[in-house]
Amino acid sequence: MDKSIIVENVSKKYKLYSKSSDRIKDIIFPKSYGEDFYALHDVDFTAYKGDVVGFVGINGSGKSTLSNIIAGIVPETKGTVTLNGDAALIAVSAGLKNDLTGRQNIELKCLMLGLNNKQIQELEPKIIEFAELEKFIDQPVKTYSSGMKSRLGFAISVNIDPEILIIDEALSVGDKAFAEKSLNKMHEFKDRGKTMIFVSHSIGQMKKFCDKILWLEFGRVREYGSVKEVIPKYESFLDEYKKMSKQEKNEYRERVTNS
Repeated sequence: MDKSIIVENVSKKYKLYSKSSDRIKDIIFPKSYGEDFYALHDVDFTAYKGDVVGFVGINGSGKSTLSNIIAGIVPETKGTVTLNGDAALIAVSAGLKNDLTGRQNIELKCLMLGLNNKQIQELEPKIIEFAELEKFIDQPVKTYSSGMKSRLGFAISVNIDPEILIIDEALSVGDKAFAEKSLNKMHEFKDRGKTMIFVSHSIGQMKKFCDKILWLEFGRVREYGSVKEVIPKYESFLDEYKKMSKQEKNEYRERVTNS
């Protein structure tokens, strides 16, 4: 099978500052200020054409950071990401300009992807219809609810027909009917052999839709394998983690990040 996404030894480091003056000092002086924080640490995984890979992990595990790196929105600090095909990220308000109208956002996004005016004119009505925003499409996006932004972002991404689709919690907002419609579209993509990354806190959606699961734990890969293999282990972990006190959770995090 053809490899679609190859993530090799990827790390992402941020600097945490206790005060804004330290951030300025870090730019001016050779001495390092601030604390290093690794959102991702030596992440490796490969997805093949047609794979639907679910990212799971408790909050702060690096799921969205990895999604943004794969989509080319955030650069990795170390390592390499190789994509065989165009990628599109669907996340709440991702890539949308608040001061522009919904229609202007569609046109801008399409222009950035290299589409010509004729192609944009053909796609625009389909995007607006799918997003169900006919009455609001000429209003500024800053007036949209989170659900409306998600619908617009989803509609743009699926209609430009990328080879790799990355969905980051985009179905967690908005109404149930649109979520079902979006899932049907994703199943259509799956049937056509598209590669998809699916980030969600819904274990039920993961079981129904994904083939493989990447379990991230505080920026590290804990497990990568089939849904049947990984999800039961993750559910068991969640049961135990929820029972921990705040202190026990902090101690657990320290053990994982220092191992």
